[in-house]
Amino acid sequence: MLHYNYLEKLELLWKGAVEGYRKGNTSPKSIVTEYDQDFLTNLGLNDMDIFDYVEDFVLEGEPAWNTFAAICEVRRNYFQEKQNGSTSNIQIDINDLPPKTDEVEGIAWLPRLIPKAIGKLRGELSSDIMYCCGGDRNFFKTHNIHPAEFLRVAWAFENCPEKIVNWVQRRREE
Repeated sequence: MLHYNYLEKLELLWKGAVEGYRKGNTSPKSIVTEYDQDFLTNLGLNDMDIFDYVEDFVLEGEPAWNTFAAICEVRRNYFQEKQNGSTSNIQIDINDLPPKTDEVEGIAWLPRLIPKAIGKLRGELSSDIMYCCGGDRNFFKTHNIHPAEFLRVAWAFENCPEKIVNWVQRRREE
């Protein structure tokens, strides 16, 4: 397994996928090679983990490489430390998420974001769910929270969602 320079390899993969997408390669299944897929699997990632972020970056200008890399780093650490390099057999369906309009403690989007973040950590998001999508990015900007920072908080309190809510409330007050 690649450890020391895996971010360099991931960045090359990202840049190649961005270039490919701009040239018309807009299929999740062909955005990475089989060799690259093996590399991603060893990080606890898959082709959608690249495709969604590349697509949004090309079409919307964000999230940028550094945000993508920070999110992948948290997922990789969770995969190695909590999951011992084993993937989950659970898949969260988009219909399992709370509605986009739900609020908790007056905070819109947070009820939806918490299970998305935990699902991202565990590698359980189905291909139609993206952690750090446009709605998530709006939430993060509104509350001045980096997406990777939120993932780390979700990891710390993954079994106590009310602590995640309390953390966001404190952040709003800063």
